[in-house]
Amino acid sequence: MMSIMEPTDWRIGEAKQRFSEVVRRSASEPQRIYNRERLVAAVVSPEFLEEIEGMRRKRSDRTLGEAFSEIREICAEEGYELDVGERHDREIWLRDGP
Repeated sequence: MMSIMEPTDWRIGEAKQRFSEVVRRSASEPQRIYNRERLVAAVVSPEFLEEIEGMRRKRSDRTLGEAFSEIREICAEEGYELDVGERHDREIWLRDGP
């Protein structure tokens, strides 16, 4: 819920009336537009939009294997180790249950 409005926050009616200013300010940082305290839109610079779209394309172009490789690299950098439980024979599990 939007209780304190930031300089980058606009009510929809005000954003309509001051659209040129909203667009001008978007050159330096995204401008958020609210309707009844609910975020409904944002005005961003073309450069920011290109950056976001580029990240999205890069993310959607990678394979599952590449995504797991990236996760392994991050875990190695952070010193995180996944605790893997004891393995069980599948035939025994199917026969006796978990």
